[in-house]
Amino acid sequence: MPIVNRVADLQREIAEWRQDLHAHPELMYDVNRTAASVADKLKAFGCDEVVTGIGRTGVVGVIKGRKSATDKVIGLRADMDALPIEEATGLPYKSTVPGKMHACGHDGHTAMLLGAAKYLAETRNFAGTAVVIFQPAEEGGAGGKAMVDDGLMDRFGITQVYGMHNYPGMPVGQFGIRPGPIMAATDTIVIEIEGRGGHAARPNLAIDTVLIGSQIVTNLQAVVSRNVNPVKSAVVSITVFRAGNADNVLPQTVTLRGTMRTFDPEVRELVRKRIAEVAEGIAMAHGAKAKVELISGYPVLDNHPDETRFAARVAGEIAGADRVDVDLPPMMGAEDFSYMLQARPGAFIWVGNGDSAGLHHPKYNFNDEAIPYGTSYWVKLVETAQPA
Repeated sequence: MPIVNRVADLQREIAEWRQDLHAHPELMYDVNRTAASVADKLKAFGCDEVVTGIGRTGVVGVIKGRKSATDKVIGLRADMDALPIEEATGLPYKSTVPGKMHACGHDGHTAMLLGAAKYLAETRNFAGTAVVIFQPAEEGGAGGKAMVDDGLMDRFGITQVYGMHNYPGMPVGQFGIRPGPIMAATDTIVIEIEGRGGHAARPNLAIDTVLIGSQIVTNLQAVVSRNVNPVKSAVVSITVFRAGNADNVLPQTVTLRGTMRTFDPEVRELVRKRIAEVAEGIAMAHGAKAKVELISGYPVLDNHPDETRFAARVAGEIAGADRVDVDLPPMMGAEDFSYMLQARPGAFIWVGNGDSAGLHHPKYNFNDEAIPYGTSYWVKLVETAQPA
């Protein structure tokens, strides 16, 4: 079962959709142009139902197969939002919006799923129902949760749900997947340190929050190396250090922000506990106070075993079994498709993007050569799961 011939014929058209989306990036839930374009195309394809406004700005298309002898309803999800990054690709279709770009390939994800919707609506060579899901606000806004909370699964009777993401560095025409945890849970770290401001020439009369913050940053790096079981994984990264604004003033307050990533619930609780203890303890030792806030983010993306095996088999029939890594190492990035997998069984797969810049990089670009593989995967996932 190689690339679907009709999908190969559609590649140029799908690439044109993708490049138009790339030129007009939108952030978070403010994806009105993108969502309108998606909805218009789904209607033009002849979807049986097109619903907008799910999870604020999400779009859902329903495509019924030739036979309804099965109650299986397969959900296929793509994300639509871009990132607040200034593009540096110089492409003819580069972003027309200053400070915004599709630096994660959601333009490609949306275009590939649109291509699959067009094919499935044309052929309907399957039983049951396919539901194509176009989600806003994956990049930190929990749009997946918003759609689930808005009744996505129950309203459309979805019984299984599948997601896909491009993978820079993986050759085009290859896939990667694994059962169980494949992407990490996230927590945002916020530490507010209050000491005593003063003149930098008289540090003995102040409580130096910059020194305290520096020691906290350094010591937090020991939380993982000295508290977490070495055979398990965790990351603690402080990414913001906000202090004073004058050369000769020791600031009264310092703010630290960052992220922690874990796979195991026990490790997650351990790391949260140790971050608070380290920050508060160091501050107290210097006569300062530290207020620690740990804000829970996306949960672990946990692939269901049966659906993962099925997804890997379909990918292997598209690309060849030897071009599907069924034991792809888990990664510390996060994905709000995790909320959909908490609601229904399913699996999340990676598709090769070739030798491109990394995700969230100003020179990243989705590789249009990956379109036939991703679109064929969506098509055959539906047709194989629900044979007519």
